[in-house]
Amino acid sequence: MGTNLPHSTAANERLHRVIPGGAHTYAKGSDQYPFELAPVISHGRGGHVWDVDGNEYVEYGSGLRAVSLGHAHPRVLEAVRNELDKGSNFIRPSIIEAEAAERFLENVPTADMVKFTKNGSDATTAAVRLARAATGRRLVAKCADHAFFSTDDWFIGTTPMNAGIPDETTDMTVSFPYGDLQAAEELLQRHEGEIACLILEPAAAVEPPPGYLQGLRELATRHGVVLIFDEMITGFRWSAHGAQGLYGVTPDLSTFGKALGNGFAVSALAGKRELMEIGGLRSDRERVFLLSTTHGAETHSLAAAMAVMDVYRDEDVIGRLHALGDRLAAGVREVAAGIGVGDHVVVRGRASNLVFGTLDEQGKPSQPYRTLFLRELISGGVLGPSFVVSAALTDADIDKTIDVVAQACTVYRKALDANDPAPWMGGRPVQPVFRKHA
Repeated sequence: MGTNLPHSTAANERLHRVIPGGAHTYAKGSDQYPFELAPVISHGRGGHVWDVDGNEYVEYGSGLRAVSLGHAHPRVLEAVRNELDKGSNFIRPSIIEAEAAERFLENVPTADMVKFTKNGSDATTAAVRLARAATGRRLVAKCADHAFFSTDDWFIGTTPMNAGIPDETTDMTVSFPYGDLQAAEELLQRHEGEIACLILEPAAAVEPPPGYLQGLRELATRHGVVLIFDEMITGFRWSAHGAQGLYGVTPDLSTFGKALGNGFAVSALAGKRELMEIGGLRSDRERVFLLSTTHGAETHSLAAAMAVMDVYRDEDVIGRLHALGDRLAAGVREVAAGIGVGDHVVVRGRASNLVFGTLDEQGKPSQPYRTLFLRELISGGVLGPSFVVSAALTDADIDKTIDVVAQACTVYRKALDANDPAPWMGGRPVQPVFRKHA
């Protein structure tokens, strides 16, 4: 394939002229990819995408984990097409809103009510607002080890990209480490009667220690705190019922999105009736303004969500994701070890949600080495900032990826031996999303 993408390079310049950052999601920015090697996508099908230069790639992390069934999945598209001719947005609720809500609650039986919206940030911020209203408390306790919760001030103010956010807002968010019950308890005791909620992903790169989620549930109940599970990723990757279904721990509120629509824009806030109704019309409490969005219930997106849930019901999607991930992780680890970079190119996470780490000579995370590795993957026809699989990938796709990783590891070994990845980077290193300056 080579490393020359003239049409993508021109398209990136075009994007930057009219869109701040050149993309509508920072994680899709060209700064996340090697210099002049950030493909601009033309179209996708199944587990593959094509760029505007005509190159075909095996794709990972599809749509930032949103496309778990593969691009243009026929059952999802059929459901969407069946709704399009009926209209997509009305002055009153459409009957599909009830149907989709009922279907969701069958799928996530730990929740009593659900409200749909378009993106995860709106859902998580609505959960936080609801928790504050229900408890009368102002502090939000977020898990410090989970990368992203919302674009809203309560979270973004805690990151290096906190320009424009008052300190007073940031001061109302406190943090706790994942997996450490004692630290969570000490935080709750230190701010006794002040913390409205604990918000975390139930699992991420590491599995919850035995008893951890159950212990958090008990702590939250004891201290009168709302327990919120952010299931944007774990929902429809850990199990069709979410991580709460897999681990058997019921939060007070939970948020879903990403794979729920297989690329169509739909997210959800779900939870206990006594909390959710504070944002409704059947509670005596002071009302919460809870997720009132013009496009939150577009009919075709809700149809997509129902189709996704039907596919998960009829096919072993979760089993497929884990089988593909297991095969990929084992292959990558084997070739990395065989080439002598097993301690530097590492694969982490649940099989359905794999990420890779690129470590330098001292075993520390390295953006220059990540740049080298990504460059070799893209040149070999593999596109992905992670190894998060979709169910549309084939065994042949996995085998090709392992072959490309082997080639990348050979170059990686040369860079380690030279104690300098720069000759193989092709330009400036890729950058972390959260940073003070461009």
